[in-house]
Amino acid sequence: MKPRARDLGVPFDGETGRFNAITDIPGVEVGFSNTSDPDGLLEIGKGPIRTGVTALLPRGKNPKPSPVWAGQFSLNGNGEMTGSHWVNDAGYFIGPVCLTNTHSVGMVHHAAVGWMVDTYADHFQEDHGWAMPIVAETYDGCTNDINGRHVTENHALNALNSAASGPVTEGNCGGGTGMLTYEFKGGTGSASRQLKMGEQSFVVAALVQSNFGSRADFVVRGVPVGMEWPEDAPLTELSLPEQGSIIVIFGTDLPLLPNQLQRLAKRASIGIGRTGSPGGHYSGDIFLAFSTANDIGLPGMSEHHPFFNKMDSLNDHYLDEVYKAAVDSIEEAILNAMVAAETMSFIKPAGYEAKAIDHARLQELMKKYGRLSAI
Repeated sequence: MKPRARDLGVPFDGETGRFNAITDIPGVEVGFSNTSDPDGLLEIGKGPIRTGVTALLPRGKNPKPSPVWAGQFSLNGNGEMTGSHWVNDAGYFIGPVCLTNTHSVGMVHHAAVGWMVDTYADHFQEDHGWAMPIVAETYDGCTNDINGRHVTENHALNALNSAASGPVTEGNCGGGTGMLTYEFKGGTGSASRQLKMGEQSFVVAALVQSNFGSRADFVVRGVPVGMEWPEDAPLTELSLPEQGSIIVIFGTDLPLLPNQLQRLAKRASIGIGRTGSPGGHYSGDIFLAFSTANDIGLPGMSEHHPFFNKMDSLNDHYLDEVYKAAVDSIEEAILNAMVAAETMSFIKPAGYEAKAIDHARLQELMKKYGRLSAI
């Protein structure tokens, strides 16, 4: 396994789950698919290709469709998250969440619909089932032939079918393959926090596709890493604005209502802000929060439809603890994505690199400011 940010001595608050990942939520599965032909100069339609798909299944591969309650928030809307209108209206969604690059949303949506039709076969055969999966994106055009649209239906299906519990791969994988963060190499990251509510234990966790930030803004647990590390920042050197975005998926097994989940989704802004970004104009900062609690089944799936649903919900008095766990997990997930990432060359503009953050130098800076924990 690759080291993660806390393995380097970066100090974090809170208690993690077993995997320190979104898969610490019972039933949640994550899978990846990559497509790679990394060599050569840019030729649209031919390559280089460094991209992929990340798939998250909130209820695993259960053949019976059942909604998860959800809330959505956009800090900056220069991006796409399909299905978000229905989340904002009804407070739930059904099926997978997929992450990919900006120009592959349509193909991944097409594949995810097909996966739902096959997985929930009885529902679509016997009822008037409709599919509205969540598909979100960030831009990888600096390192990948994004205009060549190399992600296929099979890539998305492979990510969906490979989804599993356990440790989550981070860095250059799935939809995060070609992404940057603070002009270092970025990508996929995850982290979790455990909470006690009375005698019960719960998990709040984040999965990110991290592709945002200007170097000068970068902060690690209060240490101004970006100001101390100005070199090898290609976009800054070329006087270009921030080129990317960040997608945050929060999950929990706490019983939260849709309005509470929307409020939770907003807290991704604070977790991102802890790493320094003010939220750039060209960035799509789009967040989704879901809860696997209150599994009451799909409306319309039974002959008898109750007039009333009975649902548990957390007392708002205790939401501060949930918000803290969410903010902690998003901050750590972003840094996990960076620590796991591997150097990748730019194809546009050519001649530059998105360098992986050097672990030893990061440790030196943390130590300089008295922020390095014992390993």
